[in-house]
Amino acid sequence: MNTSAEIQDVLAMPTWFVVGLGDNPERDAYWVARTLQDHGRRIVPIYPRAEVVHGEQGYATIAEAALAVGPPDVVDVFVRADRAGQFADQAIAAGAKAVWFQFGVVDEAAAARVEAAGLTMVMDRCPKVELARP
Repeated sequence: MNTSAEIQDVLAMPTWFVVGLGDNPERDAYWVARTLQDHGRRIVPIYPRAEVVHGEQGYATIAEAALAVGPPDVVDVFVRADRAGQFADQAIAAGAKAVWFQFGVVDEAAAARVEAAGLTMVMDRCPKVELARP
């Protein structure tokens, strides 16, 4: 369980790689990324088709994006829980400071790997919801 201070520290980080962010306004990732931008965060879409979303160039992989724009501060994961662990591992390899799993994305083994690597792990939460808290 994260403390409020840990959540706030992660929310303040400037560069967010958003895994599963495509140019589809019917997906939650689209609106969460927009909210992050509205709060001054840089978003980097990570999506197989490497689409431009909210004016930001997308990349097919975390590694490709890290080479192009530098390491992420946060890797925000919008995929099913059974696929999330691979992105946690990629976030560690890319030099991220934190990994954020969205609502419903729970993988305790991946969270343990993230924390063992010294990163902050936030799981089963949404930054859009957290940013709206007073």
